[in-house]
Amino acid sequence: MPIIIAIALFLSSIFTAPSAQAAPSVASAQRDVDKLRTLAAEKYEAANEANIRIKQLERENVALQAREALLKEQLSASSEVLARIAIAKFQGHGFGKTIDLMFSTDPTRYLSDASVLELISRGYAQDVQDFTRIKQKVQASRYVVSDKTKLLEREKLRLNKEVTAAKVALAKAERILNSLKKEDRERLAQQEAARENKILSDSKKFAASYAGDNSRGSIALKYALQQIGDVYVWAAAGPTRWDCSGLTMRAFQKAGVSLPHSSRIQVRYGKSISYNAVKPGDLLFFGKPISHVSIYMGGGKMVQAPRPGKKVEVVNLTKRFGSKPFVGARRL
Repeated sequence: MPIIIAIALFLSSIFTAPSAQAAPSVASAQRDVDKLRTLAAEKYEAANEANIRIKQLERENVALQAREALLKEQLSASSEVLARIAIAKFQGHGFGKTIDLMFSTDPTRYLSDASVLELISRGYAQDVQDFTRIKQKVQASRYVVSDKTKLLEREKLRLNKEVTAAKVALAKAERILNSLKKEDRERLAQQEAARENKILSDSKKFAASYAGDNSRGSIALKYALQQIGDVYVWAAAGPTRWDCSGLTMRAFQKAGVSLPHSSRIQVRYGKSISYNAVKPGDLLFFGKPISHVSIYMGGGKMVQAPRPGKKVEVVNLTKRFGSKPFVGARRL
């Protein structure tokens, strides 16, 4: 009988279809989901920088196009002056190339003919110089506008790439969660809720304990601490939703300091401070390239809007925030 059972088990192992890949454990799923959500936050910060570049380039393009339009008006006026001179020359010297000008729909193109300009320049050198100078400016302006337009298109492609990467990371995190058994998903959600509730409770206590003063950093810090519990949303800058650089931007705006909505650009503002010399209100930057910013509140703590799935919180300051190294602090 035991031999028959053994044979049956062996045959069963041969003809049974291979099982699907084992679902991840609850613990590994949580780690993977946290990493993917952090990656999404990094990509979103890169997108914030691209957004600022796009807006800057769009403003520059508008200004350049307005200048080019003005130069074209000046060129048109200058060409009309030369056209009248050319016609006067024709009337005084008989038929020649200048007769074409009377029937030309593009005096500027006609006036590009060196022989025509040489004819006109006899006694009208300043008019010719003005026309040539303005024409060169128009041509130069066209090159600049073209270059800026290409830069703008590249930044838009970069923005789309970063946002797509963030969405892909979040979708992958969702797939990991969905791969768990229902009871494991529920247990994971309960564990995460308990963890976040404790962080929220502790954050509120830390926020209530901060007195501060009337310095810029302190005013900004107080504002950020008032947002404890608000959810993280990419590109949000209040009043109840924030990403990391949106929170710091609004906090310092409250203190009268204007910052861009990008951690990678905010790091260029203010005075550089070493890790061991940070004071409450200093901005703290993490990641290579920079992808996170928070505000130091003293006592080894910092306030931040960390990533998707999290809320504004107070956490310990260390030289590494997850996988992101501390790269600098700035005092505004």
